[in-house]
Amino acid sequence: MPSAYVLTMPPPSLCILGSINMDLVVRAPSLPTPGQTLLGGPFDTLPGGKGANQAVAAARAGASVAMIGMTGRDDFGSRMRAVLAENAVSLAAVGTADTAPTGVALITVADDTSDNTIIVAPGANALVTPNHVDRAAGAIISADVLLMQLEVPLAAVTRAAQIAKDAGVTVMLNAAPAAKLPWDLLAALDVLIVNQSEAAHIVAAATMGGDPDEVARRPVEDQLDAIERLGVSCAVMTLGADGAAVSRSRSTRRVSTFAVDAVDTVGAGDAFCGVFAARWAEHQASSSLDADAIIDAATWACAAGALATTRRGAIPSIPQRSEIIRLLCSR
Repeated sequence: MPSAYVLTMPPPSLCILGSINMDLVVRAPSLPTPGQTLLGGPFDTLPGGKGANQAVAAARAGASVAMIGMTGRDDFGSRMRAVLAENAVSLAAVGTADTAPTGVALITVADDTSDNTIIVAPGANALVTPNHVDRAAGAIISADVLLMQLEVPLAAVTRAAQIAKDAGVTVMLNAAPAAKLPWDLLAALDVLIVNQSEAAHIVAAATMGGDPDEVARRPVEDQLDAIERLGVSCAVMTLGADGAAVSRSRSTRRVSTFAVDAVDTVGAGDAFCGVFAARWAEHQASSSLDADAIIDAATWACAAGALATTRRGAIPSIPQRSEIIRLLCSR
């Protein structure tokens, strides 16, 4: 195996703050339009949640991963904890709520395009508070990278970012679902990962009443430059079948994706984020984190995202490190 693919020892350490959900997935001939009822196909109950997905993606890529989150005291919670434990994700900072169920996501996947729609009922995820984060500060401080999303309360995300920044830990945010980000959170970020829709909403919100549709029509390079102007050191945009774009020091580079036979896009973005953070941390741990290393991390992430579309579900679709390497070597 080429030395570039050999895992650093000890492996890089990640802390993931985020949601833990059970995904209720139904396939349909196409995505329904408003008011339309469709007769669906197969139904699955699958482990998911952006936080859990990204934690498993990072662990399967070779990182040592600790999770901060919350489940309910129910069957879904027990099943999610078992899945995380099976993937070597530490649960020491995952709490159990007595007053709320484990979060669920209602997902429809279209047979004609493999696109999906998702509605999340947060449940116990909504009970992750700054106090919960404070109690888990040790997991953040001991990590190389903190990776977060926006399916838990923004106050908890902001508090975790502040703890990590003060400790010199790299702070990454996958701003999904899209939301207006407070300036104190933006100031703490080293990396912001967004898709095209999320980028447009964040830039528009930061420009006080801007139009997301107008922002979305701008070149990708201009949108990433606008994100960097918000104070973020590195901006990453996922572009679906077109790969990804990475901007650092106001210079944008494109990364192409890998040709695969897609059957389900659920979890592909989370596979990208988790593997990007793991590979970034790997370069960082080996003191080789330069511009080319960041592109390497994005290339690994594109490979992981592509592989995730070849299998159904979120966590079940996330590839192992060996699968990512095989796809990288095939190019």
